Amino acid sequence: MSPVLRIVLRILGIGALVAGGLAVALAALIATLLLGPLLFWVAWNVLDFASAVGLPELTFWGILLATLFLVVGWFGKVVIAAIVFLVDPTWFHGAAQVRWPEPTFRNFVAFSLLALLVSRPHANARKRTRRGKA
Repeated sequence: MSPVLRIVLRILGIGALVAGGLAVALAALIATLLLGPLLFWVAWNVLDFASAVGLPELTFWGILLATLFLVVGWFGKVVIAAIVFLVDPTWFHGAAQVRWPEPTFRNFVAFSLLALLVSRPHANARKRTRRGKA
């Protein structure tokens, strides 16, 4: 790199800008990884949406797998179902009495939090091509 370019980069603070951008991206990634399971835990166990629909509360690993199940694509869902089936196949033999939850504000908030996890902005995004514009 030429000395003139180094001086220009120092004056403009490009290095600080790149470092700041990387820090923000890393913080967003960490927040996403921690926020998803936290939202699911609040909706499922704390707001008691599990018992509202007739399902059991989930443990730590159950929360992580359920959160991943909600946010990944079809192939990820198949892999998670295969993991659960291979680790504990008797889990699928349990009898669940699933029902529609009562129309309370707490159930509405819990459902809204779960719907927030499922709605990914990039899930419906489509690439624009020259052919698509015409």
